[in-house]
Order: sequence, then C-alpha cells, then structure tokens
Amino acid sequence: MKRILLFVLVNIAVMLLLAVAYHLFCCFCGIDPSGASDDGGINLCSIAIFSIVFGMLGSFVSLLLSKPIAKMSTGAVVIDGSEGEAQRWIVDTVANLSESAGIAMPEVAIYEGAPNAFATGAFRNSALVAVSTELVTGMKHEELRAVLGHEISHIANGDMVTMTLLQGVLNAVVLFLSRVIAQVVATEQKGNPRRSSPLVYFAVYYTLQIVLGLLASMIVMWYSRRREYAADAGAAKLIGSPQPMILALKRLQGIGNSQLPSSMKAFGISGDRDVSLFSSHPSIKSRIEALEKLIYTSTY
Repeated sequence: MKRILLFVLVNIAVMLLLAVAYHLFCCFCGIDPSGASDDGGINLCSIAIFSIVFGMLGSFVSLLLSKPIAKMSTGAVVIDGSEGEAQRWIVDTVANLSESAGIAMPEVAIYEGAPNAFATGAFRNSALVAVSTELVTGMKHEELRAVLGHEISHIANGDMVTMTLLQGVLNAVVLFLSRVIAQVVATEQKGNPRRSSPLVYFAVYYTLQIVLGLLASMIVMWYSRRREYAADAGAAKLIGSPQPMILALKRLQGIGNSQLPSSMKAFGISGDRDVSLFSSHPSIKSRIEALEKLIYTSTY
C-alpha cells in the first residue's frame, strides 16, 4: 500500500512539473496549450506530439542518468581490483563474463548493504554492475559468479533500454488518453462546443493519470518479471549450467535480500518477498523451477 501511495504522489508531482513546463513553453511560442482546435474540437495531433515528447523524455532522461543516480542512491564505490583479493576476483569474473556475452567491460562497484546486486546504464557497452558487501561475504564463488552472470545478461539483452522504451510508450499513451478524455468530458459538462470547464478538465485529467498510470505500471512490472527468467537463463548459458544460479537463488532465499531504489529494482538479483502485480521480480521458487526445467531440456 505504501508503494502504491508513493507512486501516486510521485506521478502527480511529475505531471504537475510537466504541465507547468508545457504551459510555459506554449506561452513562449504562442501555442494554445489546451489541445483545442480553432472550431472548438480537439486537436489530436497537438495532444499526440505533447504526449510523445513528454512521455518519452522523462524515461530517457532517467536512463541517461541511471549510473550516477545508482551510485549516489546506494553509495556504490567503483572498484578496479587493486583494493583486495575479493575485489580482484569480482572484477576478473565480470571481465570474463562480459567477454563471453560479447559486451564491453562494465564498471564494477560495491556498496554497503544486505544481499543484492544490480545492473544499470544507458548503453550495453557502458554499463554498471554493482554487488552488495553482504552478497559478497554470504555467497560462495560459484554462486556469486552466477549472480554476476545474471546481471551481465540483463546488459547483453539490452533490458535497460527495452524497459525504458516500454515505459516511455506507456507514459505517452497515458498522457494522450488522459488529455483527450478530460477534454471531451470537460467540454460536455460546459455544454458549449467552443468552451470547456477547467475545473472538470483538471479533475478528470489527474484522476486518469493516477488510474491509467497504475495500469501502465502493472504492464511494466509484468515485463520485468519475464526478463528475470531470461536473465536467469542467460546466466546459465554463460556459466554452462543452471545449477550455480539455482544455488545462488536458494542462498538468497535463506539469507534474505535488501530492497533497491525503485529506479533500479527491475535489474536487481532479487525483489519483493511477496509477489504482486506491482512486483518487479517473480518468486524465487518459480525462478528455480524454470531453471530446473532447463536442466531437463538441456536448452541453456
């Protein structure tokens, strides 16, 4: 419930900021910000342009800033292997896995915290892989290697960019539908095809922003759960067996895991304990079962 409330509040704040920026832009350029045409109808082209620009813009700005934001929010420190034996092993392992996956060596970082790991970055050849201190100390090398393989698979599969595109498209759809429906309802309430009620418009607009935004979030999280299975399978392929990934997931199940900031949660090794429509990860049990099927079918 807290996560849904936070989503709603953040969504309202973002939409208010976008609305202010859009109206200032329209005032500067002499454009009618309402999306109404000269004959009192709805200018779908104008609304579509607004929706696409602002819907995609936020997602791609977040993607481009993902690495510095990840470092800042988790306190992750980039390492090069000179810090100690454990750090050297991690850097060398990431280098070997990256070469096998056909991507450039990502930055490697460690952060203080409960067991978890994540990958982020706007480009597959300029990414970041980070692991927590407790993950490093709580796992055997073969398990930790599988976790690193999971994160490298996210990068190699281009999951960060794909998720951004999906989120951007859904943002645009939410903005477009909210503005069009709100304009229609507000005009009908006013009873004059050339005039609309601003109060009704904004009430309907922001209500639809919340409702449609929640539905869009469910779609994004559903896709994120599917990509987790793919990253697990990718780790099995890189290592040559699903067994280390199975052992790593069982270890996580036993020692628990930490919650990452929402912007990186989709690319962490583990997610919420209780799986719901808003969960970025499937249950560990279902992930283990999927990996066990790979053993029987030998498709990794």
